[in-house]
Amino acid sequence: MKAIEYRLPKEFDKSFIVFNEKGSHFPCPWHYHPEYELVLVHKSTGKRMVGDHIGHFGENDLVLMGPDLPHVWVNDNTFLKNPVQEAADATVIHFSSNFIGQDILNIPEFSALIEILTLSSRGIYIHSKEKYKIAEIMSKMIDESGLKRLASIFEIFDIVCSLKDFTLLASPNFASHNIKETSRHSKINDYILRNFHKQITLREVADEANMATTTFCNFFKEQYRMTFVEYVTQIRIGHFCKLISDKDKSILEAAYICGFNSIANFNRQFKKIKGMSPSEFKRVVVVN
Repeated sequence: MKAIEYRLPKEFDKSFIVFNEKGSHFPCPWHYHPEYELVLVHKSTGKRMVGDHIGHFGENDLVLMGPDLPHVWVNDNTFLKNPVQEAADATVIHFSSNFIGQDILNIPEFSALIEILTLSSRGIYIHSKEKYKIAEIMSKMIDESGLKRLASIFEIFDIVCSLKDFTLLASPNFASHNIKETSRHSKINDYILRNFHKQITLREVADEANMATTTFCNFFKEQYRMTFVEYVTQIRIGHFCKLISDKDKSILEAAYICGFNSIANFNRQFKKIKGMSPSEFKRVVVVN
């Protein structure tokens, strides 16, 4: 399933895009674009695919995605077989990293936002109570203009920066790297991405980062919000999903290519992370 590049027309008198997607279903195909995107579903249900993540969406579903991250919202069959006007309704915001100037992300007040935008390269599902505050602001933005509209998106940024409860959707292997990493992060990520298909030890990666093993473990858990082993497993499963999506490979062949030596362990880890079996995932990808 190949993603297509999708562009929205810019409005000459506005620095970012806010629009309402309303109809019998959400028509946009599996796609990506260079802007960040915040999607709020008001009505409808179905499957939400972000990178190699497949989940379900319903009312008040709120997701922030970074640039070039493939995604699609696929309505349930009831919406497709029995079309009803305005059965599907969502508010969407598109903005670029420099939407009000080239150096916007370099100012000190934006340090917390940079962290969130970096994480959004994997897609952020916002499920804390703050999503209702964001939803209220987004719903009003359609009719706003000028400084009021600009103030609203900064109000959303302020709420997003204080989030404590959210879920990253796509695996690290799908992360976009448009925002620069530190040298240490780059060394760690480069080493893992070059070697995930074989056995990797903590000592090897810690040496690559020029850190003691214990220090590396603490650093990794703090920076990546998961253990080193969990991260490598997600990288492997992310690559498996890409192989299954883009190439004609069997599940067993793709699993071994990605570094899983035990098919039983692979099936167990895949279901734990994706919430479905590898064969179920393959069926969904092929159908959509």
